Amino acid sequence: MRPIRGVPLVAALLLAAVVGGPTPAAAGAGAEGHCARQGHVRVPGAALQQSACLADLTTTGLAGTPYTDPADQAGLTARDTPVPSGVPGVQVDGYFPDSSHFNTTHGWAHDAQFVIRLPDRWNGGLVVTGAPGTRKQYATDKAISDRVLAQGYAYAATDKGNNGVDFYRDGVRPGDAVAEWNTRTTQLTRAARRVVAQRYGHAPRRTYVTGISNGGYLTRWQLENHPELYDGGVDWEGALWTADGPSLLTSLPTAVARTYGGARDEDLYAVGFARGSEFLWPYHEKAYWGVTQKIYRAEFDPGYDPACPGPSAGTTAEQILAPCPSDAHYDYASRPAAVHRAVARVALTGRIGRPLITLHGDLDTLLPQSADSDVYARMVDARGRGTLHRYYTVAGGTHVDGLYDTYPDRLRPILPCYRSAFDALVAWVEHGTPPPADRTLGRPADGDVVGSCTLDDGLRSGS
Repeated sequence: MRPIRGVPLVAALLLAAVVGGPTPAAAGAGAEGHCARQGHVRVPGAALQQSACLADLTTTGLAGTPYTDPADQAGLTARDTPVPSGVPGVQVDGYFPDSSHFNTTHGWAHDAQFVIRLPDRWNGGLVVTGAPGTRKQYATDKAISDRVLAQGYAYAATDKGNNGVDFYRDGVRPGDAVAEWNTRTTQLTRAARRVVAQRYGHAPRRTYVTGISNGGYLTRWQLENHPELYDGGVDWEGALWTADGPSLLTSLPTAVARTYGGARDEDLYAVGFARGSEFLWPYHEKAYWGVTQKIYRAEFDPGYDPACPGPSAGTTAEQILAPCPSDAHYDYASRPAAVHRAVARVALTGRIGRPLITLHGDLDTLLPQSADSDVYARMVDARGRGTLHRYYTVAGGTHVDGLYDTYPDRLRPILPCYRSAFDALVAWVEHGTPPPADRTLGRPADGDVVGSCTLDDGLRSGS
């Protein structure tokens, strides 16, 4: 077994910041139409924007430039993930008016930052996403942006309006910070659709929303609340918020209790953690469980323990990752009605209005599948929207693909299955070809778990 290197990585992600503003790149010589109409691009509602004509909009071409941030992408993909390159076009960076200042990318110290990428060779589509976790707008450049750009899509991503481990300080009322995530995603989608029209002469023929973790939550929420803006979406292990549970606030306290010796393995199984995921627990105990519980509890229930995390989750990696002892006894069900109302403001309903494909790893040890996507699939069915939904379990998948590099014999990356799911969504929406029925996706026949995944393979649910 390879040594676990995750804790230093997570610490770096929590503390890293990009400084220094982007310097506009000179428009290089290229095919006719390279960066055409760049001067016409104006992001509606933006307080600041900067555009650049670039020879390659992928992470391969942007490496070492201010136009991407590898540190913010770290851990989301397996080391040997194949990525495309050679996509020339226009990149627009900027931000919308906002009162918070967690995002220091480009030295702006301003939230509601976005990136919009407009490839020279456009296929008529637009893909929109929001950052996973507490990351920022470049977080899914390698996982999502690279491939959709190579396919010809325009791409837009938001930092969600607040980010970093102190995001819970944003807003006035409990739940304000998460509610802003939804508002900012809607805002960027509307703006990006107009930017696309400016660049190419007409609005996108298709608009897709997608995301990982919190970005998956945003995908679900957008398709429930703004189906008029999108043609469909792919949800990669989206976080589930429901007023009465389950949510991470009903599963993570038990994980924190285990840290302090107050919970047994059976208690973790009871709140959703999968049997067979035990080898991942030590890593998550050090890197995820404590910090995630305390900052989201502070967002929705700041009165439970005002002193922890207090005005900041910490300034060092040790402070940030440390759990609050009080969270070992947190009982969401018994908390005041005001706490449940705060969660209800951002809760999901399952009432999707456009096609949605969900993927979830059966070894997810941050958002356990049985307490998350299993529940959401039932919610969709209960709303009579099951014909719009497909749900694939990725056997051996966990919350971040980077852990595959530590456990290649036990885990598999979800990204190849995500790419297949996105292609299946497009075929579903644009050609009327239904994706395969819900199922568990096993390892590919050729054994290449990093580069391939076929949705037709695997055991159909209920079989």
